[in-house]
Amino acid sequence: SVLTVACEQTEVLLFDPISSKHIKTLSEAHEDCVNNIRFLDNRLFATCSDDTTIALWDLRKLNTKVCTLHGHTSWVKNIEYDTNTRLLVTSGFDGNVIIWDTNRCTEDGCPHKKFFHTRFLMRMRLTPDCSKMLISTSSGYLLILHDLDLNKSLEVGSYPILRARRTTSSSDITSSGSSGPRAVGSPCHQNDSGPLSEKHMSRSSQREGGSPRNSLEVLTPEVPGERDRGNCITSLQLHPKGWATLLRCSSNTDDQEWTCVYEFQEGAPVRPVSPRCSLRLTHCIEEANVGRGYIKELCFSPDGRMISSPHGFGIRLLGFDAHCSELVDCLPKEASPLKEIRSLYSHNDVVLTTKFSPTHCQIASGCLSGRVSLYQPKF
Repeated sequence: SVLTVACEQTEVLLFDPISSKHIKTLSEAHEDCVNNIRFLDNRLFATCSDDTTIALWDLRKLNTKVCTLHGHTSWVKNIEYDTNTRLLVTSGFDGNVIIWDTNRCTEDGCPHKKFFHTRFLMRMRLTPDCSKMLISTSSGYLLILHDLDLNKSLEVGSYPILRARRTTSSSDITSSGSSGPRAVGSPCHQNDSGPLSEKHMSRSSQREGGSPRNSLEVLTPEVPGERDRGNCITSLQLHPKGWATLLRCSSNTDDQEWTCVYEFQEGAPVRPVSPRCSLRLTHCIEEANVGRGYIKELCFSPDGRMISSPHGFGIRLLGFDAHCSELVDCLPKEASPLKEIRSLYSHNDVVLTTKFSPTHCQIASGCLSGRVSLYQPKF
């Protein structure tokens, strides 16, 4: 019922998405750029900022913040929320993932703890059932924490590391021919032999091939055309049913940009000694690569059948096939192109973000110059 917009110049805007009426401007929501907004329930929402803080707000009383959360030491870029435990999860460019106990919030803040740390952190997401945490990095690695337990802090070296490898578009995901990621971009420290260090694997994982709680998998997602040059994973989203992850990648030379879909491969490797690979590239499409250096946030539709992707001065609606079928009904053996269903252009600047309404046939997009557009597409 409310469209909230995070703005560069310390502001948060609130609109009625049906009438397009402007409701309110929080002119000094933060002291620096506002990066992300997350609703915790029908009235409470959180904002995060380059001022290193997170703020909690109540729609019924927007004149003041519920509280301000201090704990990060650099720009805070991402907010997630576990509805089961009511724990707020944030990540920032300090490399930290921090857990906040919103059950015990006061005007002075919330009890919190550092949950995880890695270099080059860009985005962090929880799967819909909160069983996994995915973290993307500017060095091209994707980290997956399996069987997630947010109540347990992860100190350096304390988490078991599953054998990992580069993802593949082939249906054979258990062959041992691919090499794992290089240690230079790994979350492991220099005193480890590498991200696949045997000493971090739990005995239960080695014996049964299963995943212990908070076990870490390190992947280098395959991106078309980027085999040798490497890439930066700038945007990370998850399928609403938890079937897949959606990545926006740009090459290290910043001359190519791709949207890629990776299906989750559940279960352990066939053999405990085989490299684990939980993701398989199923669909991809090259993007316009307009507005280099800016992150473009894309999203799934609420039913997971379409993707809305910033494309130059507009957005593209993409499907897994021309009929907007479910992902599970059109899984290819090899990676296939995403199908362009429709393009929508109404901006005079580069579109940086887009979002589907969870309840209405409506899409919102926002561009670099600050304009917000609402669409009700007709097919």
